[in-house]
Amino acid sequence: MTSKTRIPIQLQINGHRHELEVEPRVTLLDALRDHLGLTGTKKGCDQGQCGACTVHVDGQRVLACLTLAAQAEGRAITSIEGLADGDGTLHAVQAAFLEQDAFQCGYCTPGQIMSAVACIREGHAGSNDEIREYMAGNLCRCGAYPHIVAAVRQAALEVASSMETVSSMETAS
Repeated sequence: MTSKTRIPIQLQINGHRHELEVEPRVTLLDALRDHLGLTGTKKGCDQGQCGACTVHVDGQRVLACLTLAAQAEGRAITSIEGLADGDGTLHAVQAAFLEQDAFQCGYCTPGQIMSAVACIREGHAGSNDEIREYMAGNLCRCGAYPHIVAAVRQAALEVASSMETVSSMETAS
């Protein structure tokens, strides 16, 4: 017996409003991938254990496979597709992942990047040990962890440097 009950929801994803009709049990991950064609967010374990489905909801990292789409209604959702600037300029973390060769098969990369952005924003990129601790919920089957940590450190330094530049420019004004 399957449910045919559908509910209307509005999702704000990567700055765009989407109106959907979904079954109440549809996860945010399935809404992104199956209903909106945003396939950058990966379905790994589908049990909240691997981190491949990490997205941001109101700036906080969440596992999209454990979040119902209806729970995200009215909140700002950012998926990997919304991380780069509108002109195609990569986010500092995306660029660092490329420069540090922080991926092999690439399957975990979107979730790793989304977690890394949050890790830096939360102020947990002060040391390699701290990065490893706060990135521990994201698994990499290929074992690219040393490169991932190096990419997070690089991006954290770049983000801090750009914030200092903005702050000094504001002070000079």
